[in-house]
Amino acid sequence: MKDKVIILTGASSGIGAELAKQLGAMGACLVLAARDEARLKAVAESCPGALVVPTDVTDQSACQALVQKTVQHFGHLDILINNAGISMWTTFEEVRDLSIYESIMRVNYLGSLYLTHYALPHLKASKGLIVVVSSLAGKTGVPTRTGYSASKHALHGFFDSLRIELLGTGVDVSIICPDFVTSEIRIRAFGPDGKPLGKSPVKEAEVMSTEECARQMIHAISKRQREFLMSRRGRIGQWIKLIAPKMIDKIALKAIREGK
Repeated sequence: MKDKVIILTGASSGIGAELAKQLGAMGACLVLAARDEARLKAVAESCPGALVVPTDVTDQSACQALVQKTVQHFGHLDILINNAGISMWTTFEEVRDLSIYESIMRVNYLGSLYLTHYALPHLKASKGLIVVVSSLAGKTGVPTRTGYSASKHALHGFFDSLRIELLGTGVDVSIICPDFVTSEIRIRAFGPDGKPLGKSPVKEAEVMSTEECARQMIHAISKRQREFLMSRRGRIGQWIKLIAPKMIDKIALKAIREGK
């Protein structure tokens, strides 16, 4: 990762902040993007030479400006890490504010699409890499996460298609699917009224740490791995789903009920 120019969205907290810290320690040239400028600057303190660009990924012009500022500052772009995301934690029947579905799709899906559109010419020039931070919820349905799972399924459909279109260009697409990871995303997740939950329904002390998650992600990125499922449950589950799909439904329900 040394001297690689990397745009990292969702860099102000959670997995993104830890990725920034570890990539910075490896000598990467980071461009840190998120909406919260103060938190971005705090993260940047541990990333020598990082460029902070406050960005709302749902704004096309902001995405275009992020890429332009990156290339103006560093001269090129090697890796785009689409990590920005929001979540939900409520059953569909309990939802009282349907606008959360549009909000989730705009951040998780369209935000990645917009940035990739503007970054692609520069990535083709460098034979670079597009990294998409998805989830196991992008591989199978998960109760209480209907909007989140839908947005992650959309990511897989789009980027799997784009990967084929980019054959022969030197640009690769890597989709990374974490399981439960210690993160603030669940505290900020939408509840049935469209407001943040304010607390995590997951047993945070019993799931993968952000440090370990970032370490594994960086390994997959360095290998330009096509798809990386980050848990044994996720890897085995993909095979079980082919032969016993009802069992996967039960596994997903158990994970949500137990919060781990």
